[in-house]
Amino acid sequence: MISQEEYLLNPCRVSSIPYWKMLQTAVPEGMQILHGEDFCVEMLAQYTDAPYFRLKHDLRELAPAVLPAGYALRPATAEEMATHIRSCYGNGMTAAQVQAFTQREVYRPWLWLAVCQAETNQIVATGIAELDGKRQEGVLEWIQVSAQHRKRGLGNFLVRELLWRLQTEAKFATVSGQCNNPTNPEGLYRKCGFVGNDVWHVLTKIRE
Repeated sequence: MISQEEYLLNPCRVSSIPYWKMLQTAVPEGMQILHGEDFCVEMLAQYTDAPYFRLKHDLRELAPAVLPAGYALRPATAEEMATHIRSCYGNGMTAAQVQAFTQREVYRPWLWLAVCQAETNQIVATGIAELDGKRQEGVLEWIQVSAQHRKRGLGNFLVRELLWRLQTEAKFATVSGQCNNPTNPEGLYRKCGFVGNDVWHVLTKIRE
């Protein structure tokens, strides 16, 4: 088990997930999660590979985020958040699953953002971050913008606004995402000040 001290020295290198989550997560049978330095292509003969980047922000030199014209922040229900996440990822996220996030010790209501189109009040962008108070780590978990509203600065606003809100409670923030995502979330995070070169490979055993 990785110690808290080891984790805080280099969180993105020593763990593929935040420390609080690592304490509660077991790797399923038939799966390996390896840092890029420990991965070799020969493993692909037995495993499928899903690579994920993991980046860190020092929460310094931040400026207030500016919401693009024509949009507004508004409260959102768990159902609305789940519906928007499903529309962006095509997954099966449910309101019950989103509601369960609020039971975690890292839940902070002020780190849940919903952006609507001002004219219609329709939610077009959402973001969720969490705060591990014990490690003083902020974690960006769900950042998504509806397809027809991308390239308008909404993703940039969500990330910068969450970092701005985290800076008084956290010493650093982390984020991860799929390396091969066509929407290039890594590029967005780097533009917002995240740095690092750590890649983690989620390897799933190929069934014979």
